[in-house]
Amino acid sequence: AMGILKSKLIQLEEEKRKKEESDIKGVYVEAGWGNQIRSYVLHPYKMVKDHRTNYESSNPDAVLNGDLDGFIMSALKTGK
Repeated sequence: AMGILKSKLIQLEEEKRKKEESDIKGVYVEAGWGNQIRSYVLHPYKMVKDHRTNYESSNPDAVLNGDLDGFIMSALKTGK
């Protein structure tokens, strides 16, 4: 009887862990062209656009060098 109870408790803990893991991971979306986060245009004009927040920067060189503050603030404001 104790063995059955122990196995049921282990099974419940495993189900709980799997549910928490799936909640953290969310829905799996395959990487593809329709799922891009940001666009970089370097010629004939210069622009970087975040497609999640619609934030745009006209200085892609700074963005490529790590200046992401505008994108981060925009994401925090929109909750994305």
